[in-house]
Amino acid sequence: MEHVGFIGLGIMGSRMAATLRRAGFEVTVWNRTRATAEAWAQEHGGAVAKTPAQLAERCDAIISIVVDGPQVERVLLGEDGVVEDARDGLLCIDMSTIAPHEARSLSAQLSEHGVSFIDAPVTGSAPKAADGTLTIMAGGAPADIARARPLLEPMSETIVHVGPVGHGQTVKVLSNALAAANLTALAQALLVGKRAGVDVERMIEVLPRSAGGSRMADLKAAPMLAHDFTPLFKLEHMLKDVRLALETANEAGAPFLAAANAGELFNAGVGRGLGEQDIAAVVDVLESLADVRLNDD
Repeated sequence: MEHVGFIGLGIMGSRMAATLRRAGFEVTVWNRTRATAEAWAQEHGGAVAKTPAQLAERCDAIISIVVDGPQVERVLLGEDGVVEDARDGLLCIDMSTIAPHEARSLSAQLSEHGVSFIDAPVTGSAPKAADGTLTIMAGGAPADIARARPLLEPMSETIVHVGPVGHGQTVKVLSNALAAANLTALAQALLVGKRAGVDVERMIEVLPRSAGGSRMADLKAAPMLAHDFTPLFKLEHMLKDVRLALETANEAGAPFLAAANAGELFNAGVGRGLGEQDIAAVVDVLESLADVRLNDD
């Protein structure tokens, strides 16, 4: 596991690949935009592959973190994909957030080519990706998780083997939907406070120390107040994850009403052109409903 292939150099992937280089691994990257891959390699000392298939020729394991299931399928199974030149025993570690059934399907198809697969989505923002303190929820066979662990450890502070292939994605989409529900509740509470005449800056000081405190309150209350929507996790990506969680809930026959409500608000955010902004931008939707802005004096 000395030579690692890395597919996807977005906000998270570029930072995660850099932690592997700092840990001493040889890293060859591929990105849909080649200029991004070349810039990363120049900065971090890695190499660039022409195709995902070329990665499979060179590497002992391949990590992918792209936008959605169809993109994962393309880079692993499509034209010039990993399976075209995969050696027996190659390990693919998908760290994207995709549907659980997509992870199971990918695993089954790759196994026909002698390739092992685990789903290992992450939680944590770009700063945690940069300093290697992500939380990873991994699904797969115990032997494959053990093989992957030396690669996952430099990128994370916590690795939990949650079950077979697909369970990593199940836990991830439910976790993200819970975060989305928490975020929209936070925005509503802040706006009620604003309408009630409360000093919202003081309210933000109280929330982390209260029963209503949360990770979302810690991370997103201040950006909401400042209307700083610099993307650390894009709103449109959260909407995708909430929809996957609702699909999972539907398949399981269990309600997830908080996620459904959050999904409506994130969907409205995309409709307002906020998809490329940070998830904190969902407050803009709620401000329009409340007819008040948090950053108005």
